[in-house]
Amino acid sequence: MPTATPARSGRILAALLALTGALIAAFVVAPRPLARRPGADFGGESDLRQAFGTAFDAYWRAGTRDFTTELAQVVDYWFRYHLAKAVFAAIALAVLVTLAVRLWRAFVAAGSAGLGNRVTLAASGGVSAALALCSLVLVLANVQGAVTPFASLLPMLTHEGATEVLTEVDQGLASGTSTPALEVMIDDFARYHAAMAVLAAVAALALIGTCALLWRARALSGDRRSRRVLAVFGTCSALVALILVVVAVANITNATDPVPGLAALFSGGW
Repeated sequence: MPTATPARSGRILAALLALTGALIAAFVVAPRPLARRPGADFGGESDLRQAFGTAFDAYWRAGTRDFTTELAQVVDYWFRYHLAKAVFAAIALAVLVTLAVRLWRAFVAAGSAGLGNRVTLAASGGVSAALALCSLVLVLANVQGAVTPFASLLPMLTHEGATEVLTEVDQGLASGTSTPALEVMIDDFARYHAAMAVLAAVAALALIGTCALLWRARALSGDRRSRRVLAVFGTCSALVALILVVVAVANITNATDPVPGLAALFSGGW
């Protein structure tokens, strides 16, 4: 297989860097206009928070499990918003992983190149890997938000301070009094944490597999610098996997017993 020339490798790295910048900009700017629909067009977070608060008050008073039209519009908007963010974050994750791999391969291949060049490649590879980890977190968080958009909106209710409806919610959670709206909140809050438990567990398994492959590649490699790089990434993969296992366990606990966590949210302790 022909080896890429330095010039071609440089062009590929430049293209990946440009694509990364474009995806970061798209992640920040694009989801809001992509999520807009007639009746669900919010100028910013404050508008969304106000619309959700008003719609939630009406829903709470309606006494049914089914969302009102206004609340359904806000929830559907939030689903589309998180879905767009999840897609951009997932693409950015793939690009950043590719970029990090290419940069570290270039670092290993640098050999006796100048110290400045090797430091630049190593630092760039480290930054790319860190950004890839951030992208992974964003993918998990936004997929969770898309799976349970209603539950992910609930923290916005507490930003406006105490209201009569929030007091009633808090009292209902404390006393165990059941209402249709409260049942929906509890059920969706449980799904919110169950979704993250599954996502974190799947990501942890993927990283454990990656860790095993990296350490196997290290054992087969005869190059000292390559072995060092593979060991660093193998160790980091294992540590991140361990953190994700802890996240999964914590979310399983909240999913199986959602009321205390939901009560803590409305009492300001979440």
